[in-house]
Amino acid sequence: MTCLSGSELQRWRREQLIGQQGQAAALDWLLELEAGLPWSELQASYLHPETTLQLRCSLQWLEQIWQQHCQQQVPLQHLVGRCPWRDLELEVSPAVLIPRQETELLVELAISCFEASAPPKRWADLGTGSGCVALALAQHWPNSCGWAVDCSGEALAVAQRNARALRQRPGAASVLWWEGEWWQPLQPLAGQLDLVVSNPPYIPSAVVEGLEPVVRDHEPRLALDGGSDGLDGLRLIIESAPQMLAPGGWLLLEHHHDQSAAVAELLRAAGLQECCQERDLEGQLRFAVARRSNP
Repeated sequence: MTCLSGSELQRWRREQLIGQQGQAAALDWLLELEAGLPWSELQASYLHPETTLQLRCSLQWLEQIWQQHCQQQVPLQHLVGRCPWRDLELEVSPAVLIPRQETELLVELAISCFEASAPPKRWADLGTGSGCVALALAQHWPNSCGWAVDCSGEALAVAQRNARALRQRPGAASVLWWEGEWWQPLQPLAGQLDLVVSNPPYIPSAVVEGLEPVVRDHEPRLALDGGSDGLDGLRLIIESAPQMLAPGGWLLLEHHHDQSAAVAELLRAAGLQECCQERDLEGQLRFAVARRSNP
């Protein structure tokens, strides 16, 4: 435990921002997640610099993490080993894509599909990574059966550790974890899935090389690279969706904002119905929603 005044912390914060030229929001995130200092207390220290603040680690430790982030472009989430997302705190590592804020909307869209009906009996998350989407859905529908698939055994190990940690929370639900390519482990469930969600890799291969080093060099290429046009995974998911979904079952996909027209065409070509596009927090078309016909 480290105790210091608000003015001392503000001075240290200015020194770090000037010395390493990092982003203020990222440093404040580090103070909250690693040092346990809520953003509200940090802001209050500007008005009351004499206030004594308590940090659960030393400034030297925070400075070491901050320097590594700024100088080597290592994601802060990897350096502290966890990431807050929705109401969850998830383990993350270089084996999984760091959960993004916009993907929270994928969960909200899935929930909204069943607002006027019974919860899905069976659902699946394809390309689960850290397990963030699957675990959020399992918490919302504790009596449903969920399957989460990833082709990376390392990613599934992270997801399963997150699941074990969350089982200690009241109302936590279990998920079945399967290693394999997209639909392959789920073939016994053909025609039975009421909901399938996926945030597959959708960045074109050539574009991956131009990403910021903090993403390109430290997050798994397997979770980023969607092939020459970014649609490889999306095509495979959409092509088999009519056979895997139950009648009336929903398919929800996250994609790049400039792929909305191409994804919509793939959905229509597969014979899916009620196709529509939804926007992300910045107003970009980021999500595709479609449904298998219900005879």
